[in-house]
Amino acid sequence: MNTTETHPFRQIAQSIDHLTIHFRDQPSLAEVAAQVNLSEFHFQRLFTEWAGVSPKKFSQYLTLEYAKQQLRTGAPLAEVAHTSGLSGTGRLHDLFVTIEGVTPGQFKQAGTGLTLSYGIFNSPFGPYLLGAIRCKIALLHFLNEDDQPDSLLADTWPGITLQEEPGRVKHLADQVFPLMGSMRAKPIPLFMRGSAFQLKVWEALLKIPEGRLVSYDQIAHAIGQPTASRAVGTAIGSNPIGYLIPCHRVIKKTGLFGGYRWGSARKQAMLGWEAARVRESGMNDVIEPNK
Repeated sequence: MNTTETHPFRQIAQSIDHLTIHFRDQPSLAEVAAQVNLSEFHFQRLFTEWAGVSPKKFSQYLTLEYAKQQLRTGAPLAEVAHTSGLSGTGRLHDLFVTIEGVTPGQFKQAGTGLTLSYGIFNSPFGPYLLGAIRCKIALLHFLNEDDQPDSLLADTWPGITLQEEPGRVKHLADQVFPLMGSMRAKPIPLFMRGSAFQLKVWEALLKIPEGRLVSYDQIAHAIGQPTASRAVGTAIGSNPIGYLIPCHRVIKKTGLFGGYRWGSARKQAMLGWEAARVRESGMNDVIEPNK
């Protein structure tokens, strides 16, 4: 075995480091490939295989995240485009519309003009933060001891007016976790905001029946993008409305539960609780095993 040969993983890790450090310089494919001593063609294929996206798309994600951080601070669009390494606001606009499905201006406005009422409630899986806009649930976040509700809300909905009003949203909280042996009387209205791709994934999650498990690959197929399982995983991980958008029902195709935004132990508890509810309500005969 030749121990001096560079392992592909090390080359990809090195290229990711280079892109992460220099993304504002908008490095070319040739430049990054040269950093790891590969041809452009070989590097493009190897990076996509290991990272799940092309080098260009990875660089775009880095640029987008940086631009979003700057916009949240109130920086002007022209300044954000310049500091992101883009040639102008036109390229910034194209970047946001392509990946986020909104313009930079719309992202910057975010929750401007909207009011989010919120409260903290208890559930079978611990306390959770519930936020609603126009009588629709916009956020359900399970809380850990060190979580700061105001910070969570401000990060998710920059620019929005926050009002702590548990009484105003309690009627929604009362519908979230049905009693054992009973089913929810009617769907709960949700206020979903995300990129076009995220919304596709979240809508697919809403179609997973209680008691059913699906894989990331199956969700990718369901939205018509069978090669996008990694991107599906990212969209699932950014789901802002826990439990109601049931990302906990998605597992790896190997059968392993995988990670969960609010902790793997909580995910296991949810799946066990739902399985018990299915048995109690006599729905066993309508829940088919996953194929």
